[in-house]
Amino acid sequence: MRIAIVGPGSLGCLFAALLFPKEQSEDNSLWLLDHTPDRAHFLNTQGILYEADGDQRRSMIPVTANPLEIGPVDVVLVCVKAHALPACVHSCKPLLSPQTLVVFLQNGIGHLEIQAQTNLPAIPAFASSSEGATLMAPGQVFHAGQGMTHLGFLHNPTEPQQQLLSTLAHKLQQAGLSSSLSPDIRSQLWAKLFINAGINPLTALYNRTNGQLLTSCAARSRLKNIVREAEAVARASNIAIDTDPLQATLAVCKKTTTNISSMLQDRRHKRPTEIDAINGAVVREGKRLGIATPFNEEAVQQIKKMEDEYLNTSRTRMRTSTEAGTERT
Repeated sequence: MRIAIVGPGSLGCLFAALLFPKEQSEDNSLWLLDHTPDRAHFLNTQGILYEADGDQRRSMIPVTANPLEIGPVDVVLVCVKAHALPACVHSCKPLLSPQTLVVFLQNGIGHLEIQAQTNLPAIPAFASSSEGATLMAPGQVFHAGQGMTHLGFLHNPTEPQQQLLSTLAHKLQQAGLSSSLSPDIRSQLWAKLFINAGINPLTALYNRTNGQLLTSCAARSRLKNIVREAEAVARASNIAIDTDPLQATLAVCKKTTTNISSMLQDRRHKRPTEIDAINGAVVREGKRLGIATPFNEEAVQQIKKMEDEYLNTSRTRMRTSTEAGTERT
């Protein structure tokens, strides 16, 4: 199987390190695609360092910023943030053929209409992964906790499409990543959305790890209200819910007590977050259904204010630096 992983973030590096074959061949290969040429060159030189349980291993995975260097593949794993998807799909077209399976691994549910939004010339599939991964430095990923990766289609696949996804699931299992095929991937994505909606914005706003949310009465109360709102929206959308969303979210907080959520990582690195695809999606769906979501709306507003503040600070620093350089000249 020829695989291309798009995005050298925490999940992209984790999957790349574990799926990388012992020997690359024409029929069994893995590439990592980055949108930044300088970083691609750096990763190509140093490799991907995987850390877990005190062990380290480095894989010299081929990394490029030029999709033409890779060409069409069997499977593309898209591991970029939700807000980067439209540009990502456009740049990835050299990787695609009508038979290529494109698996989207984004948080939230904002990407479910990606085929219609981008005229994707390939087969879309979706995944929900609870693998715990933290990017310690470029190309250095820490596997913080084992999870489960659910894979599935939104619509009935053909037999070859189903077989290709089954083969991918088997490869994940061989690599030590628990995975399964889901007949209702939309419900799996909502199940993860409940957890992301409750944990991600609050860890970013309070600057706390997942487990530390449970030690704050204020944070725990907000988490409960956010998740219950999302649950009400999901039920009105006829989403199947098998496990109590609040109890599942609290369990994740306990299980991943030291984990730094992706949104908190974004805050600390002053990057745009996925708030629109997570809590923002709950708000939009709630408005469509006539369900009030004030706690999710508050989280969205506060995260966006936080983003604006560090973006404005960054612009001010750049302007100050430019002005200082002009004065010296």
